[in-house]
Amino acid sequence: MNRLQRYLFRNLLVATLYSTAGLTLTIWLSQSLRLIEIVVEAGAPMRMFLWLLLLTVPTFLGIVLPLALVGAVLFTYNRLATDSELVVMRAAGVGPFSLAKPAMVLAFGVTVVVYALNLWITPAAHQELVRMEYAVRNDYSQLFLREGVFNDVGERFSVFLRERDSEGNLHNVVIHDGRVAEKPVTIMGERAVMLTGPEGARFVVYNGNRQELDRKTNRLSQLFFERYAVDLKVLTNAPGERWPDARERSTSELLNPPEPVAGNEKIVRDLIAELHHRLSSPLLALAYTMVALASLLSGEFNRRGQTVRVTTAVLLVMVLQSAVLGLTSLASKMLGFVPLMYLLPVLALVPAVWIMGRGLRRRAGSAETAAG
Repeated sequence: MNRLQRYLFRNLLVATLYSTAGLTLTIWLSQSLRLIEIVVEAGAPMRMFLWLLLLTVPTFLGIVLPLALVGAVLFTYNRLATDSELVVMRAAGVGPFSLAKPAMVLAFGVTVVVYALNLWITPAAHQELVRMEYAVRNDYSQLFLREGVFNDVGERFSVFLRERDSEGNLHNVVIHDGRVAEKPVTIMGERAVMLTGPEGARFVVYNGNRQELDRKTNRLSQLFFERYAVDLKVLTNAPGERWPDARERSTSELLNPPEPVAGNEKIVRDLIAELHHRLSSPLLALAYTMVALASLLSGEFNRRGQTVRVTTAVLLVMVLQSAVLGLTSLASKMLGFVPLMYLLPVLALVPAVWIMGRGLRRRAGSAETAAG
């Protein structure tokens, strides 16, 4: 690139970074509300919230980067046109493709970054994010117990404590397990401590009794103890083995699905649609950029501004983004829509190149006419 193109590239790069930061912060705010609710309800520490918030970034960065690039292209070239810099460049003989080269170089760079995100970083981050959310709900929710109320640790499983001292002892504890309706169990103790380890949390109750009621015979059995351990992982409903979502699976798993998946057509379609989405969506950075460039660099300079062109480019990008989302959803139901996921960026890219080329030929014809 020559000096002029390097100047344009610097402006585009700075604008892209600012646009990416702005969109990321906006999405972060919306995501943080959901994560704060999860963390506060479960009583997890702040470091857990920060880690969850950090993991959300790769999950949407692949979508944000192409849109941020479009915003940077529209802002930069529109500002150059408003300041008459584009007029001077064109008067100096700089053609539309030469002006567009820095943006396309940056678009290629964004495409490479999005490929790296889609194929490796985002699946790993999404898998870890889902795992951490389940860990917060299933583990930390058992550690956050309020005084003077019945705390629902699991379905039909409650814990009551009168007070908690500075040493972590729980006084006047009542644990009720009603998961088995025919044989509800109630454990009462003068004091209890909560211990956590690799296998999860457990109560150790001192000086109490365990009562079990058999509703069929109306017989109450009691066990008095000096020390009794209650494993929360055992008493609460153990979460069943969760089937990983297609977005959580690595690209190698999408290419070679595990054997249990082979017999389920719906899951296979989801995996195939997700794989092709990861391979086709980075091409949108090139398509969006070329659409924005064709809107701003084709045609003659208008002293009244380029509001109409900017609006047209924004609307076209919105239509393309909506079409991409629709095709991804349809591809998971009918694999016949998969080729359209690759065809759509091409259908946007080719007309944009043709429009810019037509503007270049028109300008060359005008120059020949003036010379004649």
